[in-house]
Amino acid sequence: MSHSVSPLALPFPQLPAIAGVTPHVARARYKDWDRCDLSLVELAPGTTVAGVTTTSKCPSPEVEWCRSALPQGSARALVVSAGNANAFTGGKGRDAVQMVVDTVSAQLGCAAQEVFVSATGVIGVPLPQDKARAGLDAAFAAAPCSWRDLTDAIGTTDTFAKAATTSAMIGDRRVELVGVIKGSGMIAPDMATMLGYIFTDAAIAPALLQQMLGAANRNTFNCITVDSDTSTSDTVLAFATGQADHPRLETMDSVGADAFAAALADLCRQLAHLVVRDGEGASKFIEVRVTGAVSDESAHRIALSIANSPLVKTAIAGEDANWGRVVMAVGKAGEPAERDLLSIRFGGVEVAAQGVVVEGYDEAPVAAHLKGQEILVEAGIGLGQGRATVWTCDLTHGYISINADYRS
Repeated sequence: MSHSVSPLALPFPQLPAIAGVTPHVARARYKDWDRCDLSLVELAPGTTVAGVTTTSKCPSPEVEWCRSALPQGSARALVVSAGNANAFTGGKGRDAVQMVVDTVSAQLGCAAQEVFVSATGVIGVPLPQDKARAGLDAAFAAAPCSWRDLTDAIGTTDTFAKAATTSAMIGDRRVELVGVIKGSGMIAPDMATMLGYIFTDAAIAPALLQQMLGAANRNTFNCITVDSDTSTSDTVLAFATGQADHPRLETMDSVGADAFAAALADLCRQLAHLVVRDGEGASKFIEVRVTGAVSDESAHRIALSIANSPLVKTAIAGEDANWGRVVMAVGKAGEPAERDLLSIRFGGVEVAAQGVVVEGYDEAPVAAHLKGQEILVEAGIGLGQGRATVWTCDLTHGYISINADYRS
């Protein structure tokens, strides 16, 4: 972890062990730092996997590998490298990924396609194979580590460790879910956030797990933004070890499938919110709600236009009730909107309606709301039933300080 801890940080939760999941961490020393930066998670035979990856047209070779392996639906290991994204590195980057998966598959006696890989950090520097190989050797020799150790090891500019847990009843059997995530900047995923990993002891067919994760992703990781930038490496993977004693979930009609899907969605929402709370330089957690749009998709795009606006974000950082900036962001979104139908609320207080400021508007309660750490901005479009919610943070000088010296 680096920099001062975000004022929006939440304490690290108590997390249950997940049968069939054995995490290890080691020092590969990808950067000049004294910390573990290589993670190896061994998964029991029979583990199924699902995932979502970045929509960036410049994906890392790790992302490409995961995309090629996911259709097999089976996993035995996960390897995460922190401090080096291995993106935009050509053949050298692909060779490094192949070395990692070949080394791990040989050690575990599994297919290469059952080894999943991620990397995060500086773009444009090939993953050094000698350091990766030494890190893997150390990880295999290391004792199993805690969830906290794993979460710390996958971070880069994160200021606090991020993890969450939920559970679900499948018939009379309780299954556990644990998620760990890293992400602080370069967050506007359009699929998923930086790097997130979900582990459960439930038994789920890979196609169903993929269906559930995709649905959860649309309303969680796809609804967060810190700075409007989409990473080359964004990946969320879900692993189901099948160690819980219940009939395998095959379709949404299976007993307990609805409960598990709800638990997975809740876990993804918790993880997504944690990333926003650690937005680089953030001092306020902002929820943007849009209602009355012509469709949910239109509402989502309008909400992102508000959430990504530097003018909106800096106004909130300065605790300035400048609702005109929200009007601006709605107007520039490129979505159907009618000026004289628009309404704006801050903290539940209506400040503008039907295209004008409300009569007798008192800014005092709005100003008081903006002094808090949890901010609610609402825009009513007045054209239909479409609605969406996205989450973001404010924009402070801290964001500049963190990113201006990121490589040094």
